[in-house]
Amino acid sequence: MTAPHRARPDTAQAGAVRSETVEPVAAAEVAEPPTAAETVEPATAAEVAEILRSTTGTVVPVGGGTKTGWAAPATSCDLLLRTAGLGRVVEYAPGDLVVVAEAGVPLADLQRQLAEHGQTLALDPPEAGATLGGIVSANASGPRRLRYGTARDLLIGITVALADGTLARSGGKVVKNVAGYDLGKLYTGAHGGLGVLVSTTWRLHPLPPVTGAVTVPVQDSAEAGRYAALLARSTLTPTAVELNWSSRAGELTVLFESSAASVRAQSRAAIALLGAGAHADEVPGWFGARPTGGLVLRLAHEPFALPRVLDALPDGASGTASACTGVAYVAVPTDTDLAALRASIAPYDGSAVVIAADDARDALDHWGPVADSFDLMTRVKDRFDPERRLSPGRLLGGL
Repeated sequence: MTAPHRARPDTAQAGAVRSETVEPVAAAEVAEPPTAAETVEPATAAEVAEILRSTTGTVVPVGGGTKTGWAAPATSCDLLLRTAGLGRVVEYAPGDLVVVAEAGVPLADLQRQLAEHGQTLALDPPEAGATLGGIVSANASGPRRLRYGTARDLLIGITVALADGTLARSGGKVVKNVAGYDLGKLYTGAHGGLGVLVSTTWRLHPLPPVTGAVTVPVQDSAEAGRYAALLARSTLTPTAVELNWSSRAGELTVLFESSAASVRAQSRAAIALLGAGAHADEVPGWFGARPTGGLVLRLAHEPFALPRVLDALPDGASGTASACTGVAYVAVPTDTDLAALRASIAPYDGSAVVIAADDARDALDHWGPVADSFDLMTRVKDRFDPERRLSPGRLLGGL
């Protein structure tokens, strides 16, 4: 397949477009994997299954190690199972917009292979070295979740090694697959607590030929909320709407990815909608980055409540927010009262989960209050891992 024509960038006029792919940027510091008596790196799904059958101790799977801090620390780790050896792209059908790749394949490597055919896996978590299995296990995503969704939406099939060593498969190799229970959604965000992910199947998208960005300064939380509401209610189709926030102010960038004519027209419409100060610009360096330093939190909330959530943050907080989806990553001072912050955003279906900490991570309340669904989560954990051997203690409520 011939790569799409790429327009020449022109930033001298409103509605300018760029043809470069937006590269991942620096991400938050990551926690060290747990100390284990033994570390293994199997090379096949069958080897993973055999390891789980033959061991009786606790097992913690890890991919690239970029999101180890996204779940609570394991309470026990007899065996650290690294999935880097599962690094093969098993099947790629450009004509079907589907790819099958093992869990240890780095996302960046897969994207380079797909780009040769003018295609992309529309996930953009910024962590360098992130693997497909780790992305699914942590349900990691980036700014483009607004247009394409998260891993739950793009994953159409998985193969997992269960706690007893059984290999289980779900989904298929076609985009419109509705047969059977969607096991992929269950394992997305499970942090290795229900089984070891060994293979993934994804729906793909054409690589957008051009990219354009519109940026506007934001004076306060109310203005951030107003801009987000204007964009959400408009007929525009941005790929992402990202807010960079620090010291109670910031800037909002709207990303468009499509044909040159569409990007130019939508950029001009966005400038007219957002008003004074809005301008076509390069994609900023902060775009998609996770904050670093202090205590780093992932916030989730109802999108309309963006101003209230920003106002609830303590002095010194900074980070980025996907303004139209209700997801934010913020760094707050290490002495932040997490319980008070969680209580202040709870009325907006808000949560604050720790994903990185400078120190004393073991002592932190990682997840916050137990959800109403905890009983169901407990029954699922007991069904898939009755002996509680897989990533013990990493999930909500110490599961």
